[in-house]
Amino acid sequence: MDADKMEEAAAAHPPEMSEKRRGLIAGPGAATVLVLVALPLMLLSYLCGNLAADSVVHLRRFKWSSSSTTPESADRLLGGLLSPDFDEATCLSRYEASRRWKQPSPFPVSPYLVERLRRYEANHRRCGPGTAQYQDAVAQHRSGRRHSAAADDRGECRYVVWLPIQGLGNRMLSLVSTFLYALLTGRVVLVDETPEMEGLFCEPFPGTSWLLPSDFPYKRGFSAESNESYVNMLKNGVVRHDGDGDAAGELPPYVYFHLEQIHLRLQNHTFCDEDHRVLDRFDWMILRSDSYFAVALFLVPAYRAELDMMFPAKGSVFHLLGRYLFHPGNRVWGIVERFYDGYLAAADERLGIQVRIVPQMAVPFEVMYEQIVRCTREHGLLPRVTNTSEPAGVRPSSSSAKVKAVLVVSLKREYYDKLHGVFYTNATAASGGGGGGGEEVVAVYQPSHDGDQHTEARAHNERALAEIYLLSFCDRVVTTAWSTFGYVAHALAGLRPWMLAPLDWDKMRADVACVRPASVEPCLHSPPPLVCRARQDDLDPVARVPFLRHCEDVPAGLKLFD
Repeated sequence: MDADKMEEAAAAHPPEMSEKRRGLIAGPGAATVLVLVALPLMLLSYLCGNLAADSVVHLRRFKWSSSSTTPESADRLLGGLLSPDFDEATCLSRYEASRRWKQPSPFPVSPYLVERLRRYEANHRRCGPGTAQYQDAVAQHRSGRRHSAAADDRGECRYVVWLPIQGLGNRMLSLVSTFLYALLTGRVVLVDETPEMEGLFCEPFPGTSWLLPSDFPYKRGFSAESNESYVNMLKNGVVRHDGDGDAAGELPPYVYFHLEQIHLRLQNHTFCDEDHRVLDRFDWMILRSDSYFAVALFLVPAYRAELDMMFPAKGSVFHLLGRYLFHPGNRVWGIVERFYDGYLAAADERLGIQVRIVPQMAVPFEVMYEQIVRCTREHGLLPRVTNTSEPAGVRPSSSSAKVKAVLVVSLKREYYDKLHGVFYTNATAASGGGGGGGEEVVAVYQPSHDGDQHTEARAHNERALAEIYLLSFCDRVVTTAWSTFGYVAHALAGLRPWMLAPLDWDKMRADVACVRPASVEPCLHSPPPLVCRARQDDLDPVARVPFLRHCEDVPAGLKLFD
């Protein structure tokens, strides 16, 4: 269907409740209710033929959702990623999410990664909050005493403290990157759980906590200009590279590592071997980032062998570590389950459409909607519609009708309104020509529409996290260029999305509606320059690293792929 016809059809917008009635919620008595509903509907179907076809479709959907949606082969431990040593009631999502993701994962888990995760968990239990080792390390940190720069004078336990910045998508990308850095360097990750993040995620490590205790002495006031930042320490001679001597043979009690996107292109260091040898001497690192800097860790030669063993498939890094680290808390998981089971579970296919409009470069609604229509039409993601509410040809039977659920995730309501109006008002055109056997029933849903981003509000972040997971449970997804929210959702799913291409502002139109990225990996928007002492050139790393490409939506960005 053409975009203008879809726009005209959207004028008639029915109440939301009419859509909600399409997805019945299965409860504890679902089996009993099914019998009571099925008998009269079967009789009606027998007596009235096609008059009961709609009801039979609903019955099929209700029966589907009232039974377990778990494939018998669902892997609760995700190929060994997850430890079985948890009380399931404390975090329902940990072992439940695997029931809703497409099975199996496209990326097998390497035995070496499983081994490294178990080793990390043991180290975190030994050094985490509440242990004697942690108390000793904090006491030294709090004292402000400098310590020897000698490589063999490292503490028994070493830490990286993660500080949040920007929105939820950015936070999840940077936290996975920080955890990967901890795996490579033998550090323990401690997360500053600010009020707006409280309870969003379950504890990922058994028998311990990753939450930074509230009495930790240094959590606020850091920026790229801080004297404690590694770049400024280097600039001021507080620390020096190997071979240049050490500043007074001592190091400050901690180093601040600032990896914000807008500053990465300005830093000549931070991802060279010599820099990481210096950073490795600090027992305490405080890190703030809004970037998926995991990509840049692959540029450090000292880490490559370890990374190759953990990730034989380079395009699997966020997919595997994100599934390992992130488990929505029970409150968020309740939102996910209620919406998924009530509206999405019974569909034959689920299509997620994620729309992110950046206020600083706001694409007009009509322009973005037209691009979504082009993308879904050109790639067969949504069926065309007729200009009538009458179905084409013979009405489909319950066994042939295909139900497609469309999940719209956006801060704005307009995209849902228009798509919902189109598929409510008009019948879908039969595919393959002749007859109505190929007609699809399309139901459009939107969980929330907050209008604006409110990262400072916990309820807003709860809805955002729930919708990231709902998107990840879809069979196919359309996402927005530059969107870290979209990156996280499709990477968790292990799906290459149809990514809406950036707008050509001169034409007010994207030449290509959407593209398929080379991998499911997120993009590092602003990679740092690599002018290292051992390698003075600043060549494009894509030219010399076989598993790197520039991003489809950010030409200067970098992403991992296979």
